[in-house]
Amino acid sequence: MRFMVIVKADKNSEAGVLPSHELLAEMGKFNEELVKAGVMLAGEGLQASSKGARVKFSGNKRTVTDGPFTETKELVAGFWLWQVRSKEEAIEWLKRAPFREGEVEIRQVFEAEDFGPEFTPELREQEERLRKQVAAKQ
Repeated sequence: MRFMVIVKADKNSEAGVLPSHELLAEMGKFNEELVKAGVMLAGEGLQASSKGARVKFSGNKRTVTDGPFTETKELVAGFWLWQVRSKEEAIEWLKRAPFREGEVEIRQVFEAEDFGPEFTPELREQEERLRKQVAAKQ
C-alpha cells in the first residue's frame, strides 16, 4: 500500500522561515531510516504559497489566483510518498518523525485495482506505459 504523508504548513513555513540545521539533520536521519527500510518512495518540501498559484475550474472557464493564500492550516508544506503494509505501519513510522509541533496527515494512494471494472485493461496498459515513461526520465 502506498500512502502520501502530508506535512501541513504553518506561519513559519509560509513566511519562508527555513528549518534549523538541527531539524534538517534530524529529518535527514529519519529519511535515511525510511529509505533503508524500503518505505520512502519520494519526499519533498514545498516553497511558501506566495510563490504558487491556484487554478479554479468552472466548466470551460479557468481562473488563476496567485499566492499567497490565507488559511495556513489548509496549506501543504511538504510530503512523503511511502510504501508500507498498512495504515497502522505508516502511523508507526510517522510517530518517529522529528516534529515537535504541527499536524501531519496520512492518506492512502489509489491503486489500479481500487477503480474496479471502469478501469479497463486498455486504461491499465496506458497507465503502466505512462509510469514507465516517467520512471525512465528520472
